[in-house]
Amino acid sequence: MNIDTKVINGQKIASIIKDQIKDVINQAYPETVGLAVISLGNDEASQIYVRNKQKACDYVGIKSQIYNFEANTPLEDILELIDVLNNSHSVDGILIQLPLPAHINPRDLISAIDFKKDVDGFSKESLAGLITGDTVFKSCTSLGIIELLKYEKIKISGKKCVVVGRSNIVGKPLALMLLNEDATVSICHSKTDNLIDEIKTADILITAIGQPKFITGDMIKPGAVVIDVGINRDINQKLCGDVDFDSCFGIAGYITPVPGGVGPMTVAMLLKNCLTAANLKI
Repeated sequence: MNIDTKVINGQKIASIIKDQIKDVINQAYPETVGLAVISLGNDEASQIYVRNKQKACDYVGIKSQIYNFEANTPLEDILELIDVLNNSHSVDGILIQLPLPAHINPRDLISAIDFKKDVDGFSKESLAGLITGDTVFKSCTSLGIIELLKYEKIKISGKKCVVVGRSNIVGKPLALMLLNEDATVSICHSKTDNLIDEIKTADILITAIGQPKFITGDMIKPGAVVIDVGINRDINQKLCGDVDFDSCFGIAGYITPVPGGVGPMTVAMLLKNCLTAANLKI
């Protein structure tokens, strides 16, 4: 089988969205839109993500404030900062850079953020709103995936979508968002019986499991849309996703690369959520 697979260029789509956001900020926001980023420790990947977010903010005209703490910083110190940021007129959005050190539960920090500044879409209010379809902020990665599909004019309504991974960051919110787009959704995970059989039913497959090249070409339905959220290293320490790109190419109808697929869209949606937060204070 040799299908003409289209590679979805998330970098290009994200650039278009960022330019649109930049124009809106230049034309419609007399006050600076502000984002506060809190990170703990010296995790290399986290520091790269923070720099990428800062660079994107600079490009569109959002003022970013980065707060780096030592890994052993007490929870109370971070909560004190969040309280200050919640009450700051110059800060529209607050996000916690994950992962966190073992002694801090992410929920303790996320729940302390004013839900009107929850630009990551992780608060209880944001997640609960996905059930009713009227949440203010949507999880950035999940929203980025929906935007990718819509940009490529990929039909979601009525399609069988299989989400591999059930995290609160991607899997669960994405499943709800796909339901809100009238898809039929299955969530799979490490305890799923007959996982491969389930994957083979997917018209749209989204994988976020953190296992390098786990999804291979013989697992997917010919012509399926394959969205790879994974960020991993292969045996040669080369960056790769959860999907074995080479074996799926020529079988999938659409596929996202790693890097350059979902990742840039996550950052673009963060910027979009910052604009939404700024609108809430007007």
